[in-house]
Amino acid sequence: MHVLLTGGAGFIGRHVLAELLARGHQVRVLDSLRPDVHAGGKAAPLDGAELIVADVRDPATVDGALKGIDAVLHLAAKVGLGVAISDLPDYASSNDVGTAELLAGMARAGVKRMTLAGSMVAYGEGIGHCPEHGPVRPGPRIESELRQGNFEPPCPHCGKPLEPALVNEDVPVDPRNAYASSKVAQEFYAANWARVTGGSAGIMRYHNVYGPGMPRDTPYAGVAAIFTAALKKGEAPRVYEDGRMRRDFVHVRDIAAATVAVCEAHTDGVRAFNVGSGTPRTVGDMALALAQALKGPLPVVTGGYRLGDVRHITADSSRLRNELGWSPRVQFDDGMFELAAL
Repeated sequence: MHVLLTGGAGFIGRHVLAELLARGHQVRVLDSLRPDVHAGGKAAPLDGAELIVADVRDPATVDGALKGIDAVLHLAAKVGLGVAISDLPDYASSNDVGTAELLAGMARAGVKRMTLAGSMVAYGEGIGHCPEHGPVRPGPRIESELRQGNFEPPCPHCGKPLEPALVNEDVPVDPRNAYASSKVAQEFYAANWARVTGGSAGIMRYHNVYGPGMPRDTPYAGVAAIFTAALKKGEAPRVYEDGRMRRDFVHVRDIAAATVAVCEAHTDGVRAFNVGSGTPRTVGDMALALAQALKGPLPVVTGGYRLGDVRHITADSSRLRNELGWSPRVQFDDGMFELAAL
């Protein structure tokens, strides 16, 4: 296939590009090289692919980039939790306007296949299990409770502690920060486009991605990058809350393989796919594993918190495994040692 890969010069994008090329696809990359991701607005060369340096929000650029294209993998986005309310316009413009312009261009060009890089943040707090009320959606986090160190979200009906549960793709979305809201909007735009045009949209809900090429030293970096950057400076990784927040850490090469598999195989309608390792771990587990791999200071649990963050979110990725035969290949310990060696 001739594939347009937006955001292909970024962290995940470079691994997706390598996977596409390894499978024999011809790739055109569209990337704005935004300076909060690429220092100085520059990026290392992309061997084997054509690179267009431009913004996906520009219709003329999009029209030119889509010429001769069979399928689009849309990874270009502003990432991160959302540091301040002042970030809202940039998330809405970069992620939502950018996606809308791309989809409009695809409609003009007659390109019918879209694979969208979504995120597990769409689920908010996901689902918890109450011993009395069964599966329930935790209510919003209350800052007065967080200040007192009460981090576990209670059952909204009886107030009892909830057991974390795996989240499948049928759980309703519940975005709880600026980034999450923009990612959910992207999904809705893609679904609107698919219904009107008869196109297909594969929605990749990535869980916590780590691996070579992670962005560092930025407030928008992921937790693995933040911990690694601190340890390489000889500093202890600082872990929010009590360190027991559950996540699903998945290696970027596994993310890339899943993304390309969906691009190749999904050709009908709209379908969401969780992409996770299948093994929940705590943020404290990751901090400790990195500290040991890097022979650095042990993590410090701070008790701090971010109101827009979630306590537990872990994936059920069985749909991707069962329907497309994908499975993660990089074990957690191996991934941690790989990070330490970079």
